[in-house]
Amino acid sequence: MAVGARSGHDGPEEGREQLAESPEAVTDDTTERRSTAHAAHNGHVAGSHQGDGQDGDGAGPDDRGSTAARPQRSFWKELPLLIGIALLLALLIKTFLVQAFSIPSDSMQDTLQRGDRVLVDKLTPWFGSEPERGEVVVFHDPGGWLEGTPTPSPNIVQNFLSFIGLMPSSEEKDLIKRVIAVGGDTVECKKGGKVQVNGHPLNEEGYIYPGNTPCDDEPFGPIKVPEGRIWVMGDHRQNSLDSRYHQELPGRGTVSTDEVVGRAFVVAWPVNRWSFLPVPDTFDQSGLSAAASTAVPGALGVAGALPVVLWRRRRLTGGGTAG
Repeated sequence: MAVGARSGHDGPEEGREQLAESPEAVTDDTTERRSTAHAAHNGHVAGSHQGDGQDGDGAGPDDRGSTAARPQRSFWKELPLLIGIALLLALLIKTFLVQAFSIPSDSMQDTLQRGDRVLVDKLTPWFGSEPERGEVVVFHDPGGWLEGTPTPSPNIVQNFLSFIGLMPSSEEKDLIKRVIAVGGDTVECKKGGKVQVNGHPLNEEGYIYPGNTPCDDEPFGPIKVPEGRIWVMGDHRQNSLDSRYHQELPGRGTVSTDEVVGRAFVVAWPVNRWSFLPVPDTFDQSGLSAAASTAVPGALGVAGALPVVLWRRRRLTGGGTAG
């Protein structure tokens, strides 16, 4: 039945093409078709190519089957695969790119409020990036910082969502603070004064909690921060058990960069709290870096010694020539 239908379709197309050239060809073609139909009615084979199941164009049953549209897979059969791929991507993103964390305390007010959700960049540390002054970072408990702090008991669903990164972790003992000094820096703060890094006072009015003092509740220093470690403090100074309160522990209150999960770069939830977490301008002041402060005297020393070296070289060269 399909062969006949297709042959009937191709016939008029051929007839129109021939009509433009020769009317006689139409008559002959019509006569031939009638003869073929009469022979088929009498039980005779119209032609060897038709006996093979092909029409006049040579298209057989196999050709028709290859051009037929494949049936689409049911949506409900594809749904488990889509969910599996989505969960795998979420796990990879949480492990290597970005992870959400919930703020459980008031130690970073007013920058962060209790209940805020922040997104933490976990990618750059994989490329050797180190925390920088002024950044807000999440880090694992170095040991003893959260001693005695109760840990919530999540249900199975919460554990699963935390595992794949769709929900902030509730079991891991992580902290969030601002980096004040990095390895090689000297940091200190006297009562009634400002926090100083390498002798340069910080202007912290833009981020510490209104009404707080920089360190009157717990003055410290001077402390030399070891390489590979950081000194951290909360923005709510009078409500933050930060580096100042753990100087009796190994590292004298500093945190190893190996414990740093990543930098918190945006407040993602709630929507009305959405904002970026930039580095305050005070950390960009010139001369703050310990490397820069030690390089200046070195450069001045080289500049002062150069004329002496040149004068001595000229004198020795002149004396040798005269002799």
